[in-house]
Amino acid sequence: MILDTSVVIDRVKRGKEITENITSITLIEYPPIASYKKFFGNVYFVSEEDQILAVSLQIRLRRIGMPMSASDLLIAAVCIRTGEPLMTYDEDFLSIRKVWPSFQVILMRP
Repeated sequence: MILDTSVVIDRVKRGKEITENITSITLIEYPPIASYKKFFGNVYFVSEEDQILAVSLQIRLRRIGMPMSASDLLIAAVCIRTGEPLMTYDEDFLSIRKVWPSFQVILMRP
């Protein structure tokens, strides 16, 4: 399981343990995670393959009038490459399933 940045921030603020994985995008967006003593997951760094997939996703999403931010697309691409679901509060990620049906999203309520 990969956590979206918003879930990571919420867990850190509540002092919760994080055993799930994150992407390097979350590390960039929320640097305090690097020194958070209760983070036990892995950091998946964005690869060239992920970047190419993110472009492909954006092309498909633009065709249906639903473009997304680069950071969200890169997080989704890492999830797709690793085969791990994404846990997020952000409903926008659901639109990726319209162009990539196997993308797994676990939508949390804040």
